[in-house]
Amino acid sequence: MLSGTAERLQKDRQQASGLGSVQQAVRYLNQDYNNIKGLRLRTGTLFDDPTFPAEPASLGFKELAPGSVKTRGVEWKRPPELVDNPQFIVGGATRTDICQGALGDCWLLAAIGSLTLNEQLLHRVVPHGQSFSDDDYAGIFHFQIWQFGEWVDVVIDDRLPVKDGELLFVHSAEKAEFWSALLEKAYAKLNGSYEALSGGSTTEGFEDFTGGVAEMYELKKAPRDLHRIISKALERGSLLGCSIDITSAFDMEAVTFKKLVKGHAYSVTGIRQVEHQGQPQRLIRIRNPWGQVEWTGAWSDSSSEWDFVDPAEREELLQKKEDGEFWMSFQEFLRQFSRLEICNLTPDALSQDSTKSWNTVMFEGGWRRGSTAGGCRNHPNTFWINPQYKIHLLEEDDDPEDDEVACSFLVALMQKDRRRFRHHGHDMQTIGFAIYEFCGRPSVHMKKDFFLRHSSCARSETFINLREVTSRLRLPPGEYLIIPSTFEPSKEADFILRVFTEKQSETQRGEVKCPNLLLLMVVMVTQTLLRLGLFLQEDVSEGDIDESFRSMFAQLSGDVSPHPHGLVWCKTMKPIHTGHRDLQTDGFSMESCRSMVSLMDKDGSARLGLMEFQILWNKIRKWLGIFRQFDLDKSGCMNSYEMRLALENGGVTLNNRLYQQLVARYADNEIIDFDNFTCCLIKLETMCKAFQELDEHRTEMIELNFTEVRWSCDIRCIQVV
Repeated sequence: MLSGTAERLQKDRQQASGLGSVQQAVRYLNQDYNNIKGLRLRTGTLFDDPTFPAEPASLGFKELAPGSVKTRGVEWKRPPELVDNPQFIVGGATRTDICQGALGDCWLLAAIGSLTLNEQLLHRVVPHGQSFSDDDYAGIFHFQIWQFGEWVDVVIDDRLPVKDGELLFVHSAEKAEFWSALLEKAYAKLNGSYEALSGGSTTEGFEDFTGGVAEMYELKKAPRDLHRIISKALERGSLLGCSIDITSAFDMEAVTFKKLVKGHAYSVTGIRQVEHQGQPQRLIRIRNPWGQVEWTGAWSDSSSEWDFVDPAEREELLQKKEDGEFWMSFQEFLRQFSRLEICNLTPDALSQDSTKSWNTVMFEGGWRRGSTAGGCRNHPNTFWINPQYKIHLLEEDDDPEDDEVACSFLVALMQKDRRRFRHHGHDMQTIGFAIYEFCGRPSVHMKKDFFLRHSSCARSETFINLREVTSRLRLPPGEYLIIPSTFEPSKEADFILRVFTEKQSETQRGEVKCPNLLLLMVVMVTQTLLRLGLFLQEDVSEGDIDESFRSMFAQLSGDVSPHPHGLVWCKTMKPIHTGHRDLQTDGFSMESCRSMVSLMDKDGSARLGLMEFQILWNKIRKWLGIFRQFDLDKSGCMNSYEMRLALENGGVTLNNRLYQQLVARYADNEIIDFDNFTCCLIKLETMCKAFQELDEHRTEMIELNFTEVRWSCDIRCIQVV
């Protein structure tokens, strides 16, 4: 646990210094492109990437699994083994450099195709200076891709999957050009395999190549000014994609009679208004990553509509044919396509009428079964345990045409790493969020009663199993809580929550965020635990001990020690609560016994005397009463939710991360028996005592030198988590 805390602290420091920014990308898997390439050039050897080897497992896990029909005969070859004079980029990167292969990643290729429309953006993802020239070639390339809040530099070798002498996956119309195939490989490496890229939303590729924010429009409900939105997005270099919904599995990749492909991701590459027979006609340009299958309806390459357009304009707009790119009328576009996706390259591009920059903030969080995975508002008993984030909207928008006093902001909830887990059978969770008006202390985690008494004032349009759910919202100035959740409780995932506000705002996490574990425990120990009846702070004299207890103690201690009242040690304590038939237990574990002895042992003998044991016995009886009270279903054990209720009822306010760690440490499939419940409370009290010893001046703050940190570890304080 200490290493995990240190890792988080190191990451915070690195992010503060700029690591993860466009200017300073994180080295994926700690591979340094320049160092590796320099070594290979000096030794005259080509790079073989051990982290993504040229082996069947890198292809996939199901349809592309080792030994599958689709992977038979696949070889891995470098570009110099395929063509005589391979080139990284030929004549500049263009949309025709991206042709789809045997992988269902048209969504990704549509995003790459749109990427080529913005040279500055392209070179952010595809760094300059890479080539196959004799003096520079070492079989290594690198690309920079945005992943969940940070840019990462992904190193690959250039061994590509080949079947029957042809590249198996994405390739360029120029046989000697390989940048797009290598970029696809880098993206596959980032996600675990090529097959992990099969199926997806164009916005996912858009965001990973830009770090931007995506919006989606259902074209059957398109806003009246959609053409203006598209035009401004294209002017700003935004990436746009569109698709046609399928109604059944048989529709997937089905070609309509006018040669549009259902379930296929297209790029939007232009919008234009022309004069047609004296009337203005709004056109939109679409590109199919397949390269050949094109729209054959009105305004297609060979349609008669072009005969009535000014020849110069016609020549400008119809420079190429049968390249996968075509024009159609804007109204036909709205009828034929189902969905439009726009990825704005920077937050300020989201404001269609303003050039002012949006304020941005990002939170990282997670849903963990039994601690922070409460499900949506349909589950009021657990909804409140979800992570909570506070936003304070300070200033209303500047819009002279709008009389409403409101603040524009965008909330984007993205679940992390789901593609990488596909080979384990995991897929996207169904996610969304709700927003509540709230006024109170930022560190307070709101409880069940709050959400029963208040309705949400805004929410995501729907809960959906996409990587990201995004909503653009307007609310009056004020304080609000954002509650991200999965639709069902107990569904686990990590996420990032991005909030973009048009004007000034303040954002905070709805729980205390402390820089290290011991300071995290300060909040719990000094402000709450001592108010809880779980921990009895009492002195016991010999006169307080009755004969029945003395008799039990004598039986447990035996005559193993000259101590005047005997000594109890770990092994003799194991069966002391086996007589309770309402508990699912066969006695305390050895770990619990050792912890109890360690807590009460004052002389370092590793055994307990009569009075020490009496104090411990009183604690156990108190804990047993609480355990029974919050074992709501009388099952003889607690679920993780009941345990949290027990602590909350006693006034304990814990960080969500700490709850996650407590459940991970003490629950078995979300079930906590009395033994683990006792062990958890013992560790909490041990931490409490250790903190009090270090807080000599009762300031509720401590500073630790290295020796004290080691001492804290030695007394097992941080085993509380």
